Amino acid sequence: MKNIIFAVFLLISLQSSAQLTFDKSILDCEDKWVAFPQESNGLYKYGFIYLDSKYGLLFDYGGSLKIDSTGKIRAFPKEEGSMTKVPLNPNKALLAIIPETYFEQLKISKVPDWLSNYKMEEGSVDRLYSWGAIYNAWGEYQKGADSLEKAVKINSAYKGLDAQLAYSYNRLKQYNKAIEILKKALVSNPTDAFVSKEYIYALAKSQQLEAAKVSYRNSVKVCPDTTYLPENAYYILEGYFYKYDRVNFDKWLVETEAVMSSNEQIKKIIAEMKVEITKNRL
Repeated sequence: MKNIIFAVFLLISLQSSAQLTFDKSILDCEDKWVAFPQESNGLYKYGFIYLDSKYGLLFDYGGSLKIDSTGKIRAFPKEEGSMTKVPLNPNKALLAIIPETYFEQLKISKVPDWLSNYKMEEGSVDRLYSWGAIYNAWGEYQKGADSLEKAVKINSAYKGLDAQLAYSYNRLKQYNKAIEILKKALVSNPTDAFVSKEYIYALAKSQQLEAAKVSYRNSVKVCPDTTYLPENAYYILEGYFYKYDRVNFDKWLVETEAVMSSNEQIKKIIAEMKVEITKNRL
């Protein structure tokens, strides 16, 4: 009997001094109070993660906390009335979801009063699009496609939806699906540089290089935004490289190098391709 009582007491003690467990990705922490990993000063930053339709996932900073050797929390909340909302960019950090047993010590409620101002209706096109774009940004392309496909069924004309879904399909190597969407998008918005980029990418990756060149040259004429010009030219050059087409590689190289001055990374890759294609006499 004494052993049983001791075992129960030990279990209760362990539970009361439970530490934070850092095993959740940021994407799994929507509408949760979380703590970031311990800093060099022994403190953990804590706050609430939520979805904003305009800015994506945001971290509402609540303050810092410290857990002593007995498992008790010392809270160092932010100054009353202050507001610090931090956009959460893609990274591999693992967070801890704060157990509800800590809420009283931190003087927080499970659902902050202000959250209702940001909540979007579950299953709405706004919410589905926002999550689809977030998944794409974080490299979760299948989840992005799943969310965006649901949004299409509600409102296929939603601004930006076609480009985001095509982006998902391109990263999933479903190029024909992307091409079908982007063809329609370019009819209604031929000057959209991002849509043109994704269309050229899909054509080049599916070895429709002549069509990609036509689209590239058209985008040069009609798109005022030239941000993606080096990237677009590179996709076509890469297509010839992997097709082992030395003649067309050399021809397109002239056109590609003319727009490469603004992109050192692509220039380096092309230099390596030139060495490789010469060495192997492709």
